[in-house]
Amino acid sequence: MPQALVAALATQGVTSPFPIQTATLPDALAGRDVLGRGRTGSGKTYAFVVPLLARLAASGTRRRPGRPRALILAPTRELATQIEASLTPLADTLSMRVLTVFGGVGARPQINALAKGVDVLVACPGRLEDHVRSGHASLDSVEVTVLDEADHMADLGFLPAVRRLLDQTPEDGQRLLFSATLDAAVDVLVRRFLYKPVTHSVDSPQSPVETMSHHMLHVRADDRFPVLVDLTAAPGRSLVFTRTKRGAKVLTKKLVAAGVPAVELHGNLAQNARTRNMSDFAEGKVRTLVATDIAARGIHVDDVTLVIHADPPAEHKAYLHRSGRTARAGAAGTVVTLMTDAQVADVRDLANRAGIKPTTTRLRLGDPLLAELAPGQRSFVQPEAVPPGRASGGSSGGTSGGGGDRTRTAGRRQSPAAGRTSGSGRATVSGRAADSGRAAGGSRTADAGRVAEPRRGAGTGRAAAADGHAPRPTRSRRAGAGRAGTASAAPAPRSGGAAAFSSRSRAGRSR
Repeated sequence: MPQALVAALATQGVTSPFPIQTATLPDALAGRDVLGRGRTGSGKTYAFVVPLLARLAASGTRRRPGRPRALILAPTRELATQIEASLTPLADTLSMRVLTVFGGVGARPQINALAKGVDVLVACPGRLEDHVRSGHASLDSVEVTVLDEADHMADLGFLPAVRRLLDQTPEDGQRLLFSATLDAAVDVLVRRFLYKPVTHSVDSPQSPVETMSHHMLHVRADDRFPVLVDLTAAPGRSLVFTRTKRGAKVLTKKLVAAGVPAVELHGNLAQNARTRNMSDFAEGKVRTLVATDIAARGIHVDDVTLVIHADPPAEHKAYLHRSGRTARAGAAGTVVTLMTDAQVADVRDLANRAGIKPTTTRLRLGDPLLAELAPGQRSFVQPEAVPPGRASGGSSGGTSGGGGDRTRTAGRRQSPAAGRTSGSGRATVSGRAADSGRAAGGSRTADAGRVAEPRRGAGTGRAAAADGHAPRPTRSRRAGAGRAGTASAAPAPRSGGAAAFSSRSRAGRSR
């Protein structure tokens, strides 16, 4: 590897490779086509970023207007942004220019940047096709092509667009494909575009993560929300998943009203709201993020030690990707699934298909196990009126320690077992087509004082692709909350019944 890259990695604390990097780097640096499989959080990004930059540095070619030297395709705009965050500091040491292209934002700044010339283009398929068709980008000078999260590309229906784009790259260029799973859809791309690829399968999504513990909490319907409040009121970062966009919105408002500062993340939020909420979560301004499966892939925030499935997912792959937001890169993490009597059978089947052996416990609020799963003194913040124009649960409403917001929390007596710490970290999120029922350009929020019970089936519907472009049906021609007031140290409220976010959901039924 170029010493400049080694030094740049060392400044970020990266001095030894993870298994997926150890396996793939020698072949990728040698110029071979590589097919790499590794579960989420295994370190795949550096496995392709490092050899890509090393290869460009050795080639000696110069960047030209509208003709990138390397291309990285990602299924969502948030994942593309995360790749850019890892890539740019390394590229800067080699004086290389990086550009990220995706939908949901203005095209003119991207066009202007392309005209100046870029070395590495990170792109979502939909917007890149637009630039290629309009003549603002050409892929005939691409020396290295990377497909990241190839299985997710297939899930979102991007394969036709990916095939059209890869057809325009030089056949003798190097191609690297990374995926958590290597199913039939991914195999189509492998057979068509990779030449004698070297395959490295470090682990599969079903491989157990030794530092991750799984717990299924069997609770009564009227205990579900109070148990969730108790878990999220503990110190440290918690990521809570719901099945629907409306469920995420309603649950966020209920948590804020209960004294737990939280922000939401789902497809009905405009891109600037998604970015702002993720920034507040990553910087520690709020400790709880409530999200749909839009956050199940691509999101990386340091020290997310607790993932809670408030609504059990519909299938095991979603469970594994959701859970993968914790216990990343060797860190420890806990995964909790809340289930009622009606969901027990479905959740057990989910665990079997996911290949995990969780600890199942029937409990009620006040059970000592809750303090073990989420150690530390619980603290609550009593929110005041929401400022005009901002819905409760927004990026800074009622947040603890956020920006200029003033909060007073209960006297914190740290538990001896407290192990969940709050730290800062850069974060991005991956979108999901099924969660973006509206274009990312804007959604109307409900009145701040009103929490509506979600209708059955709310928040569903086939939606545009996550980068702002619906996949084209064309066949390939080739075979192949304001300031907070006084704090309350009272126990979490027991009101709320089964909680609006999941009053009728079942693990095996997608709404």
